[in-house]
This record gives sequence, C-alpha cells and structure tokens, in this order.
Amino acid sequence: MQTKLEAGEAILRKSPANHQRGIEAVGGRLYLTQQRLIFEAHAFNVQTGATVVPLPSITALRKDWTLLFGAIPVFPNCLVVSSQAGEDNRFTLFRRTPWIEEIQKLKGMT
Repeated sequence: MQTKLEAGEAILRKSPANHQRGIEAVGGRLYLTQQRLIFEAHAFNVQTGATVVPLPSITALRKDWTLLFGAIPVFPNCLVVSSQAGEDNRFTLFRRTPWIEEIQKLKGMT
C-alpha cells in the first residue's frame, strides 16, 4: 500500500478491485480503514493514482451492475459509494456485501 496511514489507522479489509473512471475500469486494490476507503490503481493502467473517500463523507452505499464502457450493464458485482461532494465512486469487486456491512457498521448506519 502506497497511501500513508494516519496515526491509529489500520487496514480492516482489502481486496483486488476495479474503479470505474469514465470508460476505463482501472485495476487495483481497495482498502478499508476506520477512517477511509482507499483505492490504489496498479501502475499498468492509463489512469493511475489513489482515490480516497473519507468515511464521514459517505452518504450512501448501494449494489449495482458493472458497466462496460461506463454504460452497458455486464455483471451485478459493483459497489457504488456516494459522497457529500455528489460523487459516485463505482468499485467492482467480489463479495461486496461484507464491504457494505463493514462500512455501515463503522459509520453507525446499521
């Protein structure tokens, strides 16, 4: 993991994932800490770098379909994370339900 963790912050869950950025499904790893959701792209992608979503800014979580070219539904394995900034981050990963449950627990949304 390249993103520096804050004092007292630890990785609670991690998984290979894709992050839909426009029409590109950027491959990388998704991490969950007590404070943030962090996606780090592999160096092999056109779009690289990290996407960080602070847990307090998450307003909604929902299951959705992975979209081919950002438009064509392909498979129901996408986690959509909505934030206060009005952004929807789409992450394709296996076993998304435990991710949703853990984020809701951390936010007190359950």
